[in-house]
Amino acid sequence: MNPLGGPEGGRAPMSASVQQICRYPVKGLHGETLEQVTLTAGQGLPDDRRYAVAYGLGTGARPGFFQLTEEERLAQLRVAYDPEGPTLTISRQGRQVVTADPSDMTGRMLLNQFFAGFLMGSPRGTPSFQDSEESGRAEALPNPISIINLASLRDFERVARQPVDPRRFRGNLLVDGLPAWREFTWLDREIRIGSARLKIVERIERCAATNVNPDTAERDMNIPLTLRKGFGHIDMGVYAEVVDGGTVNTGDEVAEI
Repeated sequence: MNPLGGPEGGRAPMSASVQQICRYPVKGLHGETLEQVTLTAGQGLPDDRRYAVAYGLGTGARPGFFQLTEEERLAQLRVAYDPEGPTLTISRQGRQVVTADPSDMTGRMLLNQFFAGFLMGSPRGTPSFQDSEESGRAEALPNPISIINLASLRDFERVARQPVDPRRFRGNLLVDGLPAWREFTWLDREIRIGSARLKIVERIERCAATNVNPDTAERDMNIPLTLRKGFGHIDMGVYAEVVDGGTVNTGDEVAEI
């Protein structure tokens, strides 16, 4: 077994590019696709995991966040976010169920009412819609940029013997044109994407949230177990920190430095 995770982990010439840019305005909910994003040194992808639905507030303990690991029904929801408003729109089964300004009291009340009804019966208690910028992002929701190598995903599909939707892994930048598992050789190294420079800091361990089908909201796979059996680890993708800011577009080249 290749220690990098698959048979194509060695060094080779590469011509890789960004296939998709995604942000996830609300932690645990579906993301949205962007054509372009401007990255800033020391920060994550703008407005990614900006909001979250918390529980346990006021108990004296550190609050937790509703996410797919425990609440797979969240996969039923779709999100559209306009930062200029700001306006957050949540849809279910193709129908808008709430549109609100998450920055004002009335908008937050509407969002709290929606999630209270949608998550009714959860053992985690009453949901509270939160802006992570207000509570200190670094402590509440660390926000590195996640990169998924689509060739690694295809190699995983070979082992899983079925198609695997990349949305299960909630990556910010989906890249193609690399050998499978090449991204694991980038640890502590830098890459350039568009006019931005990023440092790869960590492999991403995968949890039970990836088991949830993004279309049906059902747990229909065991991704961590399949990774461990097939490759000896539970990692898919890498985290990156922005060293030099710049603009990244769909189609931009990914280059090792």
